[in-house]
Amino acid sequence: MSPLKKRKAADGFSYGLMVFASAAVCAALVGIIAYIFIQSIGREGHSDTGAIVLFPGLRSLLPMIVSTAWTIVVSLAIALPVGIMTAVYLREYASKSRVSRFLGLAIDTLAGIPSIIYGLFGLLLFCRVLSLGQSIIAGGLTLSIMILPVIIRTTEEALKTVPDSFREGSLSLGATKFQTIIHAVLPPSLPGILTAAILAAGRVVGESAPVLFTVGIARNLPKTIFEPGRTLTIHLYYLTKEAIHPDDFAQAFTAAAVLIILILVINSIVKIIGKSFGYTGENID
Repeated sequence: MSPLKKRKAADGFSYGLMVFASAAVCAALVGIIAYIFIQSIGREGHSDTGAIVLFPGLRSLLPMIVSTAWTIVVSLAIALPVGIMTAVYLREYASKSRVSRFLGLAIDTLAGIPSIIYGLFGLLLFCRVLSLGQSIIAGGLTLSIMILPVIIRTTEEALKTVPDSFREGSLSLGATKFQTIIHAVLPPSLPGILTAAILAAGRVVGESAPVLFTVGIARNLPKTIFEPGRTLTIHLYYLTKEAIHPDDFAQAFTAAAVLIILILVINSIVKIIGKSFGYTGENID
């Protein structure tokens, strides 16, 4: 076999492996979602499932949905501004300095701390020392610290994709450093920042230990962020762990289906927001 044919064969084999890996990822996602929804519909029935999700009652998931939504909103409202500003400082102001190296070490350390440690920290500081008790705001403050490394690192990578010519062109026209960041750097990096928001929201939805310690397990409909609640993840955990009633697993599959729908809705909303600004991530050279 000639060297050219060998290279083509190796290229074709590599391409086949990449296609197989991509198909495996898609199949895993579709398989998990399909299994959850089939089990949910099969165990509950079409009409019963809608009643459990939408209408108030002893078995209603509405309080858990509201608690989860409140937790996501509060966490992102606190963490996103802090994370974005930190990433901008590290990339645009303190690049390759001692401060940058120290902050990078601190961020990496935060990312490696187990979530249960965040839960204990939030329980002691926000719930007891600050007298917030088990509440949505205490859980949001705790989770906002936990998701900061995700937001900072993802935003940093998004800022790195912006060509230096954007900065140089803005500065050459007389813009200040701050004006350059606001008008020339942040808009093109918006898709990466939205990706950071999606990843952070996904981690907030999936956490259990910090939420259990700070938000609580109260099965009530929280009207304000200063009330306790029970997120879908905690509700799902209790249903599968205790399984006191015969239909607990049926409710668990319904809660899992609602959780997946909530994640898909969040992702869709973030994508729509990104498109509304006119940035898709494909217009950066």
